[in-house]
Amino acid sequence: MKLLLTFLMIVGSLTTFAQNAIDGNWKGSRETPNGTFEINYTFKATGNALTGVWKTQFGEANLENGKIDGKKFSYTVSINDMKLEYTGEVINENEVLIKSERGEMKLARVKP
Repeated sequence: MKLLLTFLMIVGSLTTFAQNAIDGNWKGSRETPNGTFEINYTFKATGNALTGVWKTQFGEANLENGKIDGKKFSYTVSINDMKLEYTGEVINENEVLIKSERGEMKLARVKP
């Protein structure tokens, strides 16, 4: 009985400290009329809340109103007086698809 209880506690603690599939650094790019637009994200999931940073060659901004629902997520980014709304989905552990009114982009996980 002690062995079973110990096993259940270990499995429970591993699940508690498991990293969410979206946590980490991600990178993508898109061709535009003005050249290649590169974007870097750092995502952090806490329960159903998503926080992080959006970085481009023009600067960076914090993610706002981030929400997670299973493999799907959403957030907004404020740049100057403009608010950009994004939705996304985790495709697998190394690929995320994000969408906005400007189109969609696949992001690849940046390995440390």
